[in-house]
Amino acid sequence: MQVYRFLDIGTSKPTPAQQEAVPHHLLSIINPDEEFSAAQFKKRAGQAIHDITARGLTPLVVGGTGLYIRALTRGLCAAPGKSEELRHELKHKAQTEGKDALFKLLQKKDPLSAQRISPNDTVRIIRALEVWYLTGVPISDHHRLHGFQESPYETLKIGLHRDRKELYQRIEQRVDRMIADGLREEVTSVLNRGHAPQVKSLQSIGYKQMVSFIQGLSSWDEAVSQIKKATKRLAKRQLTWFRHDPEIVWIKLPEQAREVPLTVKNFLKLHVN
Repeated sequence: MQVYRFLDIGTSKPTPAQQEAVPHHLLSIINPDEEFSAAQFKKRAGQAIHDITARGLTPLVVGGTGLYIRALTRGLCAAPGKSEELRHELKHKAQTEGKDALFKLLQKKDPLSAQRISPNDTVRIIRALEVWYLTGVPISDHHRLHGFQESPYETLKIGLHRDRKELYQRIEQRVDRMIADGLREEVTSVLNRGHAPQVKSLQSIGYKQMVSFIQGLSSWDEAVSQIKKATKRLAKRQLTWFRHDPEIVWIKLPEQAREVPLTVKNFLKLHVN
């Protein structure tokens, strides 16, 4: 989400002072109404990594988007590109018959993917159905055949783990801070720039709920509460995704915080001249 211009508060984008202190890449590179994919990220992140290493430096890839990290470090399977016509039909089905109908269709066509995708994740459900309709082969089979065995980089993956209760408390505090910093005003500004409420970037957590409030579809308390609930669900899904990655070195916070720099130093000694 930090690739989008004007979406700063709701994405916890590094502040201008932080960006001045440490060079950042791929921030604010597209407009809110533009599409951005894992394939685009892989390409642009690869270019940034090449430029950084060419200067004799070591890049840090920071974030929590599991698919993008896998695309960068393990490649993407050769599934077909998107079909706007098919996506329109599937979106229309979701709008007219409900998300449940779309998920039930996925369960029928690709039960393995249905086990891995949240019933509320319409974007991934549509993509999985799109691949099935275009190829007759479940996207789960495409993934299995590809194997994600590309390995273009020597990588150290560090996962930060906190006690669930503390994590949820920090999420609530984070949302409160975003509100205090002006999330509502940021969303209003983006809408006033002429960007439609339906664009993908404004359907993400925080923005979607603020748009709903601004349009009078929910109360303030409902909007804030839904942001917190949705963020907690996202954190849970992220942990589930990353738990399946055997390469991740898990470090418990705050108890093991000092192990982070030590782990990095040991890795650099072995892999960086």
